Amino acid sequence: MVKKAQIKQEVQVVGFYLGNDEYAITIAKVREIQSMTEIRKVPKAPKFVEGVINLRGRILPIIDLRKRFELPPAVDPAQAKILIVEFNRNHVGLVVDNVSEVIRLYSDQIEKTPDIFSLSIDSRYISGVAKLDDRLIILLDVEKLLSFEEQNALAGFKS
Repeated sequence: MVKKAQIKQEVQVVGFYLGNDEYAITIAKVREIQSMTEIRKVPKAPKFVEGVINLRGRILPIIDLRKRFELPPAVDPAQAKILIVEFNRNHVGLVVDNVSEVIRLYSDQIEKTPDIFSLSIDSRYISGVAKLDDRLIILLDVEKLLSFEEQNALAGFKS
């Protein structure tokens, strides 16, 4: 009997940092990367919402991933970037400490989320963990970063 070779599927992701931890979001969801800009506060917004920015005439809500994951504030906020991502046909900015690179991963490098992550970051946001040489990259599921109610609340911030 001849075994069929398992086809390795390529996945491209945009890597970024929150502290010393490396995260990634599938490149299909990332629209652009912006340098940090002035973010206007929005009264009564959820704690993790930094505010809104005007991006070429579009008002986008900005989410601070450190606050979303209940992490301490960044040591060097001057390095911060805003990832403009799309989910559920909406655009949102995600504040991250820094962006690393576009990373090519293969399906055999990605494992399901280990139980240990439920202790630090809510594991529902994580779609898996990739092992790349000596790096561990936490893969985030953008679609699950916000609950349905939170998405509806943010929809009121955009134009």
